[in-house]
Amino acid sequence: MKMRGTLSLCQRTSQLLLGGGRRATKATYTLIPSICYCTNIDNNTIDGPQSPRVKVFDRELKRKQRDRAAWLMRPSDPFVDAVADNLLDRLEDCKKTFPTALCLGGSSEAVRRLLRGRGSIEKLIMMDTSNDMVKLCKDAEAAQQDSNQNIETSFVVGDEEFLPIKESSVDLVISSLGLHWTNDLPGAMIQCKLALKPDGLFLAAILGGETLKELRIACTVAQMEREGGISPRISPLAQVRDAGNLLTRAGFTLPGVDVDEYVVRYGNALELIEHLRAMGETNALLQRNNLLKRETALATAAIYDSMFAAEDGTIPATFQVIFMTGWREHPSQPKAKRRGSATISFDDVQKQFGSDS
Repeated sequence: MKMRGTLSLCQRTSQLLLGGGRRATKATYTLIPSICYCTNIDNNTIDGPQSPRVKVFDRELKRKQRDRAAWLMRPSDPFVDAVADNLLDRLEDCKKTFPTALCLGGSSEAVRRLLRGRGSIEKLIMMDTSNDMVKLCKDAEAAQQDSNQNIETSFVVGDEEFLPIKESSVDLVISSLGLHWTNDLPGAMIQCKLALKPDGLFLAAILGGETLKELRIACTVAQMEREGGISPRISPLAQVRDAGNLLTRAGFTLPGVDVDEYVVRYGNALELIEHLRAMGETNALLQRNNLLKRETALATAAIYDSMFAAEDGTIPATFQVIFMTGWREHPSQPKAKRRGSATISFDDVQKQFGSDS
């Protein structure tokens, strides 16, 4: 029984990492063009040979993976819900209300379900690159009778890299577990800032560089043993030290960054891969290896179990989540004093209060 399960892991993992095995679905939505975009980009040349934008992820493959995830997504995922709820908790710390909000990709359905009146949102725009994911959110919104029924909700199929939202049109932008798949994360955040009205709030949660560190180790060791080298199997992610720089570079004021680690336990490596597949978080690198050898997959599962399994037989998977908060500039916000404008020195403070402190 154990051997058959391991072979199944190999066969299915190959499909999961390559994004295959999905049944075709009929598109029911189309991209809604906007009269005004937040950045002036020539779409005819952006993907040309002279484009300065570095492409790391296959956005078309990621869209297909999210189409598939719409069919596999659990009604309530404890990890996804915990991240969305933690992100929305920040709205309770604000006295300001946010009548119009934009929710971007990732776990947007969980965000809508867990709002529960936080932020006093009156109009919610839900956007995703996936047709099927947008349809899932729309069906869930129609089926559930909850406190969010008073919110006017609209649905848009769009790309975070080319935000189809007018400048200075929303009070709040929320992105839970979605922006880390953009090729130009600083550019996407700049567009989010421009979409905000003055004194608007940006809230985002992205996966950090320590995410799936156990799987990275197991994959690396297995590939070195079986193939004599390594190839990218897990996407590169932002480091915590970079998050503050991203907010500052995008032009947000009062930036804030904090980090949480979630450890999720699975019965085996197959359950982990299935969960990643259901979240739409499988490999979407442009330079990915399209072939996963059977012996490498078997070795990865065995190494993962031998190095990280607990006494009860479960295996842990670490998800590092970086939470980012930023505001669009407004005259009412507190500002740092001009450099050199201080009227008292630290030496004077020390003399006044004593050196013992």
